[in-house]
Amino acid sequence: MMLKEETAVASGALPVAALRDHLRLGTGFADVGAEDAALEAYLRAAIAAIEARTAKVLLARDFVLTLTAWRGAVDHPLPVAPVRAVSEIRLVDAAGVFAVLPEESYRLIEDLQRPRVAAQGTVLPAVPSGGVVEIRFTAGFGSQWSDLPADLAQAVMLLSAQYYELRHEAAGEGGGMPFGVTALIERWRTVRMLGGGA
Repeated sequence: MMLKEETAVASGALPVAALRDHLRLGTGFADVGAEDAALEAYLRAAIAAIEARTAKVLLARDFVLTLTAWRGAVDHPLPVAPVRAVSEIRLVDAAGVFAVLPEESYRLIEDLQRPRVAAQGTVLPAVPSGGVVEIRFTAGFGSQWSDLPADLAQAVMLLSAQYYELRHEAAGEGGGMPFGVTALIERWRTVRMLGGGA
């Protein structure tokens, strides 16, 4: 299984000004552009860290999941949530020739913890020998910062602030996730049971 991000979070969707206010930084200085670029980088790093801990996509973007086999005959879990839409499923053979599955042959089962793609009929189609299946989908709470749940937005702000405050520290010191951030994201973490099976 391989999950690849096909689109990135737009710079305009990131709350750089809010982080600047949170940090109580001044404005109107000559190097404000460089500082804003650094703040954007800290926000992106914090978003990535929280998404990795929770398996939740904060700001909407497109992904492609590549599989060599289905996990089940009738459905397959998607590794992140919330999934907003499945745009395409392709069966790709060993030669790279692909066939797009008709939209009526599958459906998205929306779930905040474990979204799935399920067969609309009896079973999911067989993956070609030596080939793969590609599932293209859009995931995220929304395209704007205001679409995020308040606790996740606050967790990103706190973690970004820590990255800013520790920017000159040695890489191994103070690198853990702060307790406040951990507490804010705890309810969003996906509990895996039975090795991720049914």
